[in-house]
Amino acid sequence: MTTTVRTAIFPVAGLGTRFLPATKATPKELLPVIDTPLIQYAIDEARAAGIERMVFVSHPSKTAIQRHVMDNVRLRQELAERGKADLADELQEAALCPKADDVAFTMQNEQLGLGHAVLCAKPFVLPGPVAVILPDDLILGEPGCLSEMVEAYETANAGHMIATMTVAPEDTRKYGILSVTAAEGRLMRADGMVEKPDPAEAPSHEAVVGRYILHHDIFDALETQTPGAGGEIQLTDAIARGAADYGLAGWRFSGIRFDCGSKPGMLRATLHLAAQDPEYAEVLEDLALSASTSPRAA
Repeated sequence: MTTTVRTAIFPVAGLGTRFLPATKATPKELLPVIDTPLIQYAIDEARAAGIERMVFVSHPSKTAIQRHVMDNVRLRQELAERGKADLADELQEAALCPKADDVAFTMQNEQLGLGHAVLCAKPFVLPGPVAVILPDDLILGEPGCLSEMVEAYETANAGHMIATMTVAPEDTRKYGILSVTAAEGRLMRADGMVEKPDPAEAPSHEAVVGRYILHHDIFDALETQTPGAGGEIQLTDAIARGAADYGLAGWRFSGIRFDCGSKPGMLRATLHLAAQDPEYAEVLEDLALSASTSPRAA
């Protein structure tokens, strides 16, 4: 797949405080949905979208992410010697190779916001628009969300494109909300966005989720962006500033999104995937039976 979107940025420097104590030693991006870490879903989605270079904006305390992402030849050799060649092949297919793949790691030493994390990737991105993937926003479906966005971006004539989903009016206060001016199928033309508005003040019900394709000049905007909510450099503020110059659009993706930055979202994703696999049918049946016979079920 050939595309003008050649770089994907993965902001993975967050401390994952909502999952403590699990994330005391294990980065939240490595928490598994059944047996696949969140970061792996994000990498696979970027690969499917034709991304050439992957830039991981991490933190010095999260070296485990790099160990997971990159190929481990010694581990694969040991598995093969133990008669587990199939598992070794699976690990090689999932991992990024330092020779065959274009990958970079850089550090965000201070937690100064998502906008600052994206800015940290500037020295490593290829020319042209860049994608940003937030791994704890797990979006399942075929084609992948980023693949859909890349295809739409080619003809959308919008410098900034953001994945969106329609939310209930009472939930607008939980998300950034697009100010929609026109709808063209799944494409939402917009002139700005509002961060977590009250339902009465929300300009639409189109909520921003963790996939972006951004005009390359986003880095210039971030370099001059003043701190916003929480005293952090907000990516949404920089995007909104460029809406008039580059165009802004939302893309209503076709997949199913799970907020795996929260415990309920992680559980929902796990149960959803388990329901697709016959191996877990008995477990889910037992769980349903237990729930129906529990004294609290009434």
